[in-house]
Amino acid sequence: MSQLVFLVNNEPVTDSLTIADVFQKRHDSVIRDIENQIIKLYEAGEEEFSLHNFVESTYSNERGRKYRKFNLTEDAFTLVAMSYVTPEAMKMKVKFIQEFKRMREQLNQPKVLSEREQLIASMKMTIETSEKVEQIENKVISLEQKIDEQITLTSGEQRRLQKGIAQRVYEIESDQVLRSKLFRELHREIKDRFGVASYKDVKRKELQSALRYIENWVPRKTA
Repeated sequence: MSQLVFLVNNEPVTDSLTIADVFQKRHDSVIRDIENQIIKLYEAGEEEFSLHNFVESTYSNERGRKYRKFNLTEDAFTLVAMSYVTPEAMKMKVKFIQEFKRMREQLNQPKVLSEREQLIASMKMTIETSEKVEQIENKVISLEQKIDEQITLTSGEQRRLQKGIAQRVYEIESDQVLRSKLFRELHREIKDRFGVASYKDVKRKELQSALRYIENWVPRKTA
């Protein structure tokens, strides 16, 4: 006995060839029975049921010639086999129904992965997890960089900068009056160079750059 039920597009079906073989009927007779059921369904306004449950297909004989056949869902099979009422036919109908049920249960069971499939799935999960961790780390680094860009000097760093300013002015000028002018000039240039309202607003990441600028600062020459 051939396989009663098989999968087409992941759906359990049987076909007119199998029905003919199992119920010992001519295939053209089974085709006629199927077409009669399709006509009745159309007459009853059940075209959609017919389209979803009876699917015309083809098969090739040993010479490679193609012939018509139908694939049938369990519901379609039940309609066609309804008129097959001999004791032997009833036994066969039960076998078909049991096979449809077994196939559905098999489809609904969780797929057991082979060792190779498990390894591939594990590797895929590891890669996906690694990518997510890397994405999170990149976001954290980006956030840290943004925070660093916004952080201004601590009070201690402000004093360090102010001390550097005083030291440079005292190195350049000994006259008290001129020193006051240089202090104002240097403070102004620091604000312009680093784009801040006060030396206190210099960003922490630019502290070393500001100190080097102060160390090498030269007052503008006035006419």
